[in-house]
Amino acid sequence: MTVFVLDDDEAVRDSVVILLECEGFRVEGFASPLAFLESDAPSRPGCLLVDVRMPQMSGLDVQERLVQEGRGLPVIVMTGHADVPLAVRAMKAGAVDFVEKPFDEQALIGSVKAALARAVPPAAAPAAQAPAPAAPAASPEVLERLSSLTPRERDVLQWLVEGKSNKVIAFELSISPRTVEIHRARVMEKMRADSLPSLVRMALSAGIAPKGE
Repeated sequence: MTVFVLDDDEAVRDSVVILLECEGFRVEGFASPLAFLESDAPSRPGCLLVDVRMPQMSGLDVQERLVQEGRGLPVIVMTGHADVPLAVRAMKAGAVDFVEKPFDEQALIGSVKAALARAVPPAAAPAAQAPAPAAPAASPEVLERLSSLTPRERDVLQWLVEGKSNKVIAFELSISPRTVEIHRARVMEKMRADSLPSLVRMALSAGIAPKGE
């Protein structure tokens, strides 16, 4: 199987390709969505690591195109913190995961392994126009952790899913940035999340998504 890396930023693309190759993965890089979509890559077994913001087509557009064409290629979205709501949209549309820049190397490798484990052989891919897979429902453990949050911690969690910084959250909730940091740390601890993507995955599974979604 092959890990396809789609990012218009050459430095980022090359660094990800080198990292994954050093871990023993077969990797191919693409500089533009059209270059990827017009190649035979979407029909080959593997997974796609795609930047959420690119000229001409976004990572979400590429993901939607793959779904419309019935490709069984698992997608991991690469995103900056400000793009968390877009990453949440991608996960609701069936993306396996999202990883934040700058990358935690082990988290990235773990996401790629998980995506490859879900890869669908081309012959088993669903027919064109097949609906995107639904987001997984929250486990009883996640719901129990969520119930342990205070109302203020739930507010902070909602704003984190919105992709807001501590400073913006502090303004919206009329509290200090330091207080936001404390609440955020408690949310991460109570939810047993080791990263923002992990926290967002759990929130999404429990039905917490950006307002307006």
